Amino acid sequence: MPKRILAVDDEKMNLRVLSGLLRSMGHDPVLAESGEKALEVLDPGIDLVLLDVMMPDMDGFHVAKKIRERKDVGDVPIIMVTALSGKQDRLSAVEAGANDFIAKPIDLTELRVRMDSLLKMKHSQDQVKRYQAELEEMVAVRTKALRMALENLEESQKTILAAHRETIYRLASAAEFKDEETANHITRMSRYCACLAANLGLHKGEVELVEQASPMHDIGKIGIPDSILLKPGKLTPDEWELMKKHTIFGSRILGSSTFELLRAGEIIALSHHEKWDGSGYPKGLSGEDIPLFGRICAVADVYDALTSKRPYKEAFTDEVSLGIMRAGRGSHFDPRILDCFLNNFDGILDIKRRYAD
Repeated sequence: MPKRILAVDDEKMNLRVLSGLLRSMGHDPVLAESGEKALEVLDPGIDLVLLDVMMPDMDGFHVAKKIRERKDVGDVPIIMVTALSGKQDRLSAVEAGANDFIAKPIDLTELRVRMDSLLKMKHSQDQVKRYQAELEEMVAVRTKALRMALENLEESQKTILAAHRETIYRLASAAEFKDEETANHITRMSRYCACLAANLGLHKGEVELVEQASPMHDIGKIGIPDSILLKPGKLTPDEWELMKKHTIFGSRILGSSTFELLRAGEIIALSHHEKWDGSGYPKGLSGEDIPLFGRICAVADVYDALTSKRPYKEAFTDEVSLGIMRAGRGSHFDPRILDCFLNNFDGILDIKRRYAD
């Protein structure tokens, strides 16, 4: 198969001679009368360059260096054609990037031998390039397919997770409706908890987890009789003891799950009525023995309960509600979390307005 050979020489006679020699060997010559012209016509389709050294403006050494700097043709074989025969000239040719050199006047047999060797090398390089390109294309195609599969899997997981969360939310809503609270209560609760968690510096995953798990805080109320939940007056001691068991009921409903969201819900259900000084229920935990999510939920739950209407009370104003909560700092509430709540109260108010009953 004929090869495209770029012959570069400032002498037109020399170019005609080179062109004839190359055609006699069955190749297709591309001719350039200067280094600048050679760099213009050189493209990836050139298989070898025959480059004269002694040329005006830009000599062969300079042209060779320019060729080696190009990414598209930087590995093309170069044979320097020169009348120079000194050792330093040959070293300069190698340093410039020449693969071989041949002396003038050119001998056809020597030219054929030197060119054949380099053209075989070029052929091997081209095969490797083609294989590499095919491999890269195959990897790109498979990577794209894998990425699409992962995206589909991720989307499926999101859909499944959303379905789980929707089921949990509706179950939590059922408990709240039984207590004559609204679905907006659990929405506000979850947003308050997320706001607090974010401002406390929890990482994004924990913020999302407490937001999704906090609606389950009172899910145990499903196990409390309506006569107690809906009683407009004060509960008797026995009734109050039964009411407090909604924390345990909620823990049992959500317990023993391998699903992280349900495990977080179990913790919140069991601990959101614990108090910083140990006077809460059901376990009487105190301080940081109370799980962080439970301490966060306690602040959010009390604020929403104070500012919402219940069968036994009217809604308190923010001023009254915050006064009650400040009085509980260090007794009912973790001081750090309550301070965070008060310091970011504008964000709390925005949530309250957006999800009003």
